[in-house]
Amino acid sequence: MGKYFGTDGIRGIAFEKLNSELAFKVGQGLVHTYLPKTVVIGMDTRASSPMLAYSIANGILSLGVDVLFAGVVSTPMIAYYSKLHSIIGIMITASHNPFKDNGIKVFKHGYKSNDEDELKIEDFIDFGELSYMTFGRLTLSDDIRKSYLTIYEKMDLKPTKFKVGFDSANGANYLIAKDVFNQISQDAIQISNSPDGYNINYHCGSTYMETIIELVKSNHLDLGFSFDGDGDRIMLVDSNGIIYDGDLIIFMIATYLKKKNLLHKNTVVLTKMSNPGILKALKDQDILFVLTDVGDKYVFHELYTNGYTIGGESSGHVILTHLLHSGDGLLVAIYLLKILEELNLSLEKLVKDVEIYPYKLTNIKGIDKSVLKNENVQSKIESIKDQLGENALLLVRASGTESLIRVTISSRDETLVDSLTEDLVSLIQKEGQSL
Repeated sequence: MGKYFGTDGIRGIAFEKLNSELAFKVGQGLVHTYLPKTVVIGMDTRASSPMLAYSIANGILSLGVDVLFAGVVSTPMIAYYSKLHSIIGIMITASHNPFKDNGIKVFKHGYKSNDEDELKIEDFIDFGELSYMTFGRLTLSDDIRKSYLTIYEKMDLKPTKFKVGFDSANGANYLIAKDVFNQISQDAIQISNSPDGYNINYHCGSTYMETIIELVKSNHLDLGFSFDGDGDRIMLVDSNGIIYDGDLIIFMIATYLKKKNLLHKNTVVLTKMSNPGILKALKDQDILFVLTDVGDKYVFHELYTNGYTIGGESSGHVILTHLLHSGDGLLVAIYLLKILEELNLSLEKLVKDVEIYPYKLTNIKGIDKSVLKNENVQSKIESIKDQLGENALLLVRASGTESLIRVTISSRDETLVDSLTEDLVSLIQKEGQSL
């Protein structure tokens, strides 16, 4: 990670770290790095997003480069348009974070910026000389939305018989999701679709599933989809309020793709955070899998290096490469509905052979990340690995976007999961205090 760019673009508290001056410099740095003719900019619904979007746009425009402004759109819409037209794309969003945070995601021809380019932009931010030329042209464009909708036209969607609801997290996909769901159901119920700049992800969306569960149960729906603030993630609930995460969604789609001979190399890509029960279920279906480090960029790299069809994270970031090159919660939701219609099955039937193992994720805040190099901590981790044995999960990692350490343990034995988690977390806290 660089000084400004983290694992997923630039992120921080809006109007503090992420202010108009920094955004203007990012805009000029982008021009010096990529030498673009046109840049497309989209944003989510945060109160700070227009400030950042127009500040970056001014930095770009002041060097004579044209800007297409897409307004409120999802991250996958910007990624798609950037790839479609081989241009630079900018998305202003902090994804699933609270409204006070914001971020800047950069796409080069549809793909997230690489480390080398990010370092060039950072160098310009700190040392570059700002300059002003003839202004480029700023255009408010609906072409981003229209282009994106062609993906669904190719899918030849039919009206669904399922009663569905969807939660847009008061975020970036609240407009486009309504457009798309209207194509298959005039009765689909949308919630968290009244953004006010401050309620993005607040008690709604894929990180707060209680809201969609309540909607599904109170309206006797068959299933409910929940998206995150920038629209690239999805979580799902069935009629009983049971949650289906990214791992389960990938399992359901992968088994369908295998039956249709569409699962390239018979392999899915998951991360080291995936539930061991999912991995066992995939083995039982004779489906191979590759486990990457946590982070959609690692999943993405594995997918495209080897030409696989599907991959993602338990957090709900799912990529279907035969439909779109980037993760898109809305697209995955519609594709899953299409599968359910075709197979005439319920969600419960699609996962009847999956046993999800007890899974415990603990966030330890306020601890120096260097504690993970401590000998006692490393020795304890090795000891726990031995106790867990096969078909289990142990992952201890420092967050790439927040100041905390995550401890994840999963095994068929819930008592063992609880006791080992307590032992390890206590030791990390104790050793961390002595640093």
